[in-house]
Amino acid sequence: MVILSVESTCDETAVALVRDGREILTDQVFSQADLHAVYGGVVPEIASRSHVEVIYQLADRALDAAGLSRRDIDAVAVSYAPGLIGAVLVGVNFAKSAAAALGVPLIPVHHIRGHIAANYLAYPELTPPFVCLAVSGGNTLIVDVRDYTALSVMGATRDDAAGECFDKTARVLGLGYPGGKLVDDLARGGNDLAFSLPVAQVEGHPYDMSFSGLKTAVVNLVHTQAQRGTPLNQADLCASFQRAVSLSLVPRAVAAAQEKGYDTLVAAGGVAANRRIRTDLDAAAARAGLRLFVPPLRLCGDNGAMIGAQGYYEYLAGHTAGSELNAYACMELDAMGEAAHGKRA
Repeated sequence: MVILSVESTCDETAVALVRDGREILTDQVFSQADLHAVYGGVVPEIASRSHVEVIYQLADRALDAAGLSRRDIDAVAVSYAPGLIGAVLVGVNFAKSAAAALGVPLIPVHHIRGHIAANYLAYPELTPPFVCLAVSGGNTLIVDVRDYTALSVMGATRDDAAGECFDKTARVLGLGYPGGKLVDDLARGGNDLAFSLPVAQVEGHPYDMSFSGLKTAVVNLVHTQAQRGTPLNQADLCASFQRAVSLSLVPRAVAAAQEKGYDTLVAAGGVAANRRIRTDLDAAAARAGLRLFVPPLRLCGDNGAMIGAQGYYEYLAGHTAGSELNAYACMELDAMGEAAHGKRA
């Protein structure tokens, strides 16, 4: 089964062709990072306009790259929630039009489910059940993946996402946008014990996280040093910051897998590309006797292939939609069934 899959929830436009949920035939991605860098973050209106400008070209390019024609497409999958609403609408409307024109099923896919499914493309041997640490610019979740379409949230951030915290740290340090890789690169030369930064605990909810205090601590530290005229070792701060983020994420993910009695731990999302988090996950999983699966870097960020991978399993589960499909800025991970058929989650 060949699925044309579309991703446009933030600042990457992506169109891919995926066979049977496991094989990438092509994955065409247009990044808007340069468009938004001057503003220090994503500007929703600019993102939406850019998606409109390139999405049709990417679809044609995907078919050419895979050596396929429109007649070879068996279904169209699209990331329809969550994300920047204007950006998501572009992808949804394109996918609805494409499915109608081709006379094939339309498959709605939750963006975070797509990130998790990126691992199916990289690791043919990976099958549920497992616990996944899903960490991106807009979401930070610990997910119980019981089956391909049976997922539930065990823990989540109560405020800022970890990826957002990376971007804010990069901004206050004047590093630029996008901030995650810049902070990661700078941290390589730093002392991660140089600064004591908070690692929040949510009483009564062992798998929930909070990053607003960490973000505030970094901002206050940078401003205090500047006001005092004291030189700030940015490498040390970045290393200490990454240590605090990792301490919030890794032990919880491992504990969640152990609580469920699973032998497998998975990571997903843009922040899963971070070297410190990947290293700490690897060490913690080894100590706990868990198999660890982390996507290759090219599949950590937003891409169309991950939507096609999850779309295949949603299709097998009967999760399709028609012209009534809407886009949503927010949606719970386990509420997509009702919302895909026109009910707000």
